[in-house]
Amino acid sequence: MDAKLLVEKYKDQMIEDLIGLLKINSVKGESTNEAPLGQGPKEALNYMLELGQKENLTTKNIENLAGHIEFGQGDKIFGILGHVDVVPAGNGWTSDPFEPIIKNGNIYARGVQDDKGPTIAAFYALKILENEGYHFNQRVRLIIGTDEESDWTCTKAYFESEEMPHAGFSPDAEFPVIHGEKGMTTFNLVQTKIDNEFIDGDIQLKAFVSGERYNMVPDTAEAKLNVLTNMSAVIQSFEGFIRKTGHKGSYEIDRGFLNLQLNGQSAHGSTPEEGVNAGLELLKFLTLLELDPSGRKFVNFAADYIIDNFKGEQFKMNYAHEEMGEVSVNTGIINYTEVDGGEFGVNLRYPIGFDFDSGIEQYKEAIQDEGFTVEDVTNQDAHYVDKNDPLVQTLLESYRSHVDDEREAFTIGGGTYARTLERGVAFGAMFKDTEDSMHQKDEHMAIDELLLATTIYLEALYRLTVNE
Repeated sequence: MDAKLLVEKYKDQMIEDLIGLLKINSVKGESTNEAPLGQGPKEALNYMLELGQKENLTTKNIENLAGHIEFGQGDKIFGILGHVDVVPAGNGWTSDPFEPIIKNGNIYARGVQDDKGPTIAAFYALKILENEGYHFNQRVRLIIGTDEESDWTCTKAYFESEEMPHAGFSPDAEFPVIHGEKGMTTFNLVQTKIDNEFIDGDIQLKAFVSGERYNMVPDTAEAKLNVLTNMSAVIQSFEGFIRKTGHKGSYEIDRGFLNLQLNGQSAHGSTPEEGVNAGLELLKFLTLLELDPSGRKFVNFAADYIIDNFKGEQFKMNYAHEEMGEVSVNTGIINYTEVDGGEFGVNLRYPIGFDFDSGIEQYKEAIQDEGFTVEDVTNQDAHYVDKNDPLVQTLLESYRSHVDDEREAFTIGGGTYARTLERGVAFGAMFKDTEDSMHQKDEHMAIDELLLATTIYLEALYRLTVNE
């Protein structure tokens, strides 16, 4: 079997189908009975299922949250888990994020790397095997989710009614093979004590907003201030802060209020140190001001527990594992109003061996007297498959048969659908030298890499699921 030649044969059709999927704005939206995650995710799910139906394959839709396309027959199920929901586009794009364009050998659109391109690649690997007359020795399901970027309600609903695959992979990360993923938690730190006393000399913090997703480093932040005296001094201080830090920012006076805006650099929540958290940077400036009591408590709490807390030290939840690395912390959502107080939305990731339940309980106690509480805790345990498992080794061999790369399987801080399987790993679709544009402006994927990933998936699925 010449996997590369087969993929080249289907190239134009694959790109056409991918562009159709990328045109769908599948950011999580307003819930309805027929579209629990909004119309966009539902439309993207149905688009994928229709691709399977065109091939006369069995498909199933689970409550418009998830679904599958099934190939082959047999008692066992091999699962490939991709997702078609995307994070918000954000700012700064040079083209419409939901009108895909091809430029310099790349496809530009929100979701092309994460995870629509790799999901289409996996689908085409299976479709090619089916169309070219190869016979699967088991059922192979391409399982499609629509809530990976938020709460994973899709996989929860799916596996409540469907069989669990005996093994599988998720095409939603990097090659060669990822055999372990950190535990992932989200929680909110909510201000409980609001003091509305406002002294004339104070600067009142009216509002603060930054970020939309726990798992994204926010690239913009805004603060609204009521400055009764020395407005020019506050403006000069802000301008000096911008010059000193090198950040981009602006201000305006609107109906007597001073509005500050600061720009940062977005990044994936698993690697917060690779971005510039605009919210945290603007909070650093606010620590320099004489704020009203509630605003001061909000900003002081940030200074003590949030700002520059990338490894959990301020939570007293720092921990390191020899293979999986350290705890990481991303504060992806920051909100404040003078009426309701403040809230920080935290995404914390941890390696195997860390006791999150004990850590969060001691932290709850530690901040009680600070006027804050911990709410809305979610937790997914760390996931690990032995790197010597035959699944891992077969995927490695398939990858190396097409790429000159002797790296071993490794672990990551990000989370993929692989963790929903007891014997699941992440497999591609980014290569060693791929520019990671996930969750960033001008997200893009090289067409050559799309084809190569499809070739590798074809090779792997041939070795794992096909009888000659």
